[in-house]
Amino acid sequence: VVIVSLTMSAILVFFIVPLTILFLIYLISILLLIYQKNVEVKADPLSEVWDSARQTIASFWDIYARIWHGYELHGVENLPEGPGIVVYYHGAIPVDYLYFLSRLFLWKKRLCLSVADHFVFRLPGLKLLLEVVGIMPGTRKDCLIALKNGHLVSISPGGVREALFSDESYQLMWGNRKGFAQVALDAKVPIIPMYTQNVREGYRTFKERKFFRQLYESTRLPCIPPYGGLPVKFRTYIGEPIPYDPNITAEELVEKV
Repeated sequence: VVIVSLTMSAILVFFIVPLTILFLIYLISILLLIYQKNVEVKADPLSEVWDSARQTIASFWDIYARIWHGYELHGVENLPEGPGIVVYYHGAIPVDYLYFLSRLFLWKKRLCLSVADHFVFRLPGLKLLLEVVGIMPGTRKDCLIALKNGHLVSISPGGVREALFSDESYQLMWGNRKGFAQVALDAKVPIIPMYTQNVREGYRTFKERKFFRQLYESTRLPCIPPYGGLPVKFRTYIGEPIPYDPNITAEELVEKV
């Protein structure tokens, strides 16, 4: 009985923070829907009409980031005034990226539109929240339109595969993905690399995962629950832009990044 009790307690501790983050995301989504109904907002979710709601959401996550991870953001000056593509490493739970979005909005009143995996858009109840914070499916056409309109666009080439199957060595799992580089060349915009220190120490996935890797490759669904949530220090570093160069190929640009 004692062993079972200790085991259940350990499991609860491992998963309580990730589950809390999920709960908070859904709570914010519900409050946003209530706000939309009460204020009768019908404007485009990316319009400035939603800035007060975005300010509230960003402030909440920034406070959470400061308290739980002592979050720091460095290199904001490296972001161009105009459009660009931010390329980042995908942690097991990309809460560091959520912190980045929040602080960028609080500091610069600027949105960074985010390319997300298709499964995200199948999650129930999150449609309005995803639209208001600028999460998009990320087709080539969507990205080019966003860049043409002057937005920053962020992409994690490793995506869910990197989130689930990378580890504390921070191995990139981009495979042959070069679409982001081709979009940057087509739009003639710089690429800005970004990385968060300790994101893998804060949130992890289980190491024995050969079966889950096969399952993911066949279904493309995240099949390993992340765990952790240790209050380690998070520092996000935004690197210097890699400028547009018409004389290089997408493959060469990927190597530069």
